[in-house]
Amino acid sequence: MIPSDPSGQNGLLVIGGSSLIGARLREVANCFPGPVHFTGRTRLGDGDLSLDADKPEDFAPDFQFEGVIVCTPIWLVSDELLERLFSLGMNRVVAFSSTSVLTKTQSGDSYEQAVVSKLAAGEQRIEEFCTQAGIAWTILRPTLIYDEGRDQNVTQIMRTIQRLGFFPIAGKADGRRRPVHARELAAAALQAVQVPNAANKAYNLSGGEVLTYRDMVARIFRAMGRTPVIVPVPLMAWRIGFAALSVIRKGGKESANVEMALRMSQHMDFSNDEAARDFGYAPGPFNPRFDGAHSP
Repeated sequence: MIPSDPSGQNGLLVIGGSSLIGARLREVANCFPGPVHFTGRTRLGDGDLSLDADKPEDFAPDFQFEGVIVCTPIWLVSDELLERLFSLGMNRVVAFSSTSVLTKTQSGDSYEQAVVSKLAAGEQRIEEFCTQAGIAWTILRPTLIYDEGRDQNVTQIMRTIQRLGFFPIAGKADGRRRPVHARELAAAALQAVQVPNAANKAYNLSGGEVLTYRDMVARIFRAMGRTPVIVPVPLMAWRIGFAALSVIRKGGKESANVEMALRMSQHMDFSNDEAARDFGYAPGPFNPRFDGAHSP
């Protein structure tokens, strides 16, 4: 028999402790009123457990939990894993997806289309299983996550600036953005998993400041201590350039780079009103810091 927690508080299980958001959840775990346990494919710290999504039947924790936060890619959550977690006591789950499921549906890149399909299937699987099993579920869809030195969004822009000394943009690059830090998403997950009002809903989560793609790049320059040098490049030049690279490299993700350029003028900001109303979500402005591998 699994021992109950001596504090009498319900335990929380975090799947994906090494992910962007999972790592930040470790920092704020003490804000949860009960014990918090982390899993990963390999153990990263004392008390961590190994959980292989392909072998959920092998997961046998020696603690009780009712709440689960999923920080791994949502498409890795299978019916078998959900069934195993349910058998161990799960009655509340919060899982991270992405607003890409909304913004990249018309992408001309096959890789991005495949990601959108997997995101949508993962969301549907969780919703259907939990509805049938009587488990309260919440899907969180962040947009443009950053965590200095670790993400694939803001950090990639920073590295391009370091490499080139300037940053190329497509056209006006006036599409609206609301970057959100991983630490704010970690806090949001902890809030949502404890609030009944967030049950059985999906939320789009943005940062607390709206700015254009071009202004976002300029902000990154200044955070690096540099004067912004932003070079507009015609869309046709982007297409020709990446088409040539695709031929030279015989494949790759050049088409995805073209899609990224095209989206620079696409509005991809999402309201936080529902999340603020239901579980107090209140992210701050876009303020990247590059004075270390990670911001404090």
